[in-house]
Amino acid sequence: MCVRAHEAGALHGNDASPTWLPYPDDVNALIPGLWSRQTTREESGQMSFGGVPARDLLANHGSPLLVVDEADFRSRAREFKNEFAAAFAPLNGASIFYAGKAFLCTSVVRWVREEGLNLDVCTGGELAVAKAAAMPGAQIAFHGNNKSDQEIRAALEYGVGRLVIDSLEEIDRVADIAAALGVQAPVMLRVTAGVEAHTHEFIATAHEDQKFGLSLTGGVADEAVRLVLERSELNLLGVHSHIGSQIFDVGGFEIAARRVIDLLVRVREEHGVVLPELDLGGGFGVMYNTQHAPKTPAELAPLLAEIVREQCGDFPYPHLSFEPGRAIVGPAGTTLYTVGTVKNVQVSGAHKRLYVSVDGGMSDNIRTALYDADYSCLLASRTSPVDPAVVRIVGKHCESGDIVVKDEYLPADVHRGDIVAVPVTGAYCYSLASNYNHVPRPAVVSVGQGESRLMVRRESEADLLALDAGVSESVREAR
Repeated sequence: MCVRAHEAGALHGNDASPTWLPYPDDVNALIPGLWSRQTTREESGQMSFGGVPARDLLANHGSPLLVVDEADFRSRAREFKNEFAAAFAPLNGASIFYAGKAFLCTSVVRWVREEGLNLDVCTGGELAVAKAAAMPGAQIAFHGNNKSDQEIRAALEYGVGRLVIDSLEEIDRVADIAAALGVQAPVMLRVTAGVEAHTHEFIATAHEDQKFGLSLTGGVADEAVRLVLERSELNLLGVHSHIGSQIFDVGGFEIAARRVIDLLVRVREEHGVVLPELDLGGGFGVMYNTQHAPKTPAELAPLLAEIVREQCGDFPYPHLSFEPGRAIVGPAGTTLYTVGTVKNVQVSGAHKRLYVSVDGGMSDNIRTALYDADYSCLLASRTSPVDPAVVRIVGKHCESGDIVVKDEYLPADVHRGDIVAVPVTGAYCYSLASNYNHVPRPAVVSVGQGESRLMVRRESEADLLALDAGVSESVREAR
């Protein structure tokens, strides 16, 4: 590990901080852009979320706890809708589909519906949540690289607005099921444009060696168009492309747009059909730490509109769709943990790191272990005048890779009973949560106007045992 000369001098040089992590001027301060818009620090030193103090949240709902700022979520959803509508108005308009895989429950679906967005789902389970929250079928896009016949049937029966086909063999399956139901299925084709976004390898999804989509370079996408147009049970709306996640540079979108619009041009030339829609996916980045500088919807929308305008040339502008998920719910979420044990570990020479163990971990946030993600954190229950120390926030699981925050500064007097807040956990934390070590998943609450409301209840050990068929058998044997 590289160890730098400390900005604050030799007095503070006995830590193991990475070179990118700046020594804080105030270890208690909230960094602008990193926390949800209704997060504050009260005069008492305690952090407050949507007007609800951290200690009150844990007293009422338990720890750990995912806290979602409802006003923050709604405002980001509105910004995407309004800014993209304005930027694409001179073209042929744009629609926003919230990517439900980032985080989904019935409350979120209602927020999405009330803010005028559409919804992107990719499994029968996500569709069930959408149906339970009365999301109109026409406003739903159904994705998935391996949809079951049951999922396809459920989607068509509910009248989804688009079913995104991901493989050649899926074409006939969708058409046959549509024929059996007596409907015409509205479909789009997901194509891989051969573009690799500048993100972690495992979340860059448009290069060729991956499971998603129909290849442009291999001619598979063109073949898919021909096959779909041959089936009267299918209504081909357009094409879909998704180039990755946590993207900060629109250059990848420019290349992808050029290639998929070239496909639209070939479809017109070879089949005499002008496809009316183009979906360029999502993947817009968020600020997980001070090294990230994401663009706002107001900055993104005109850049992407100009890309589409230039790439279309004299080709009729299609109606555009985009699928932000993380960029809407990620910054709205904060996870609160309670500190258990603290260990001062000598790393090398005089360099030390505080290992701070909390009551959650990789079962509620696998992203650090899975994607090598970097998070930040603050003490949420108090402030401290003590000098900062480099800490590593780790979980309670029997796994050495059980890390929530790899490196951050906290007051060196962090101790058992403190509350630690980790920001930007609204996306891909609860949705990727597990019961590793039989740890129940945490509750999720929304906050706003000084109140908290339960969105997803905390799991219990009884919930875990309810799925274990041997439990009832053991009870019967005991009797």
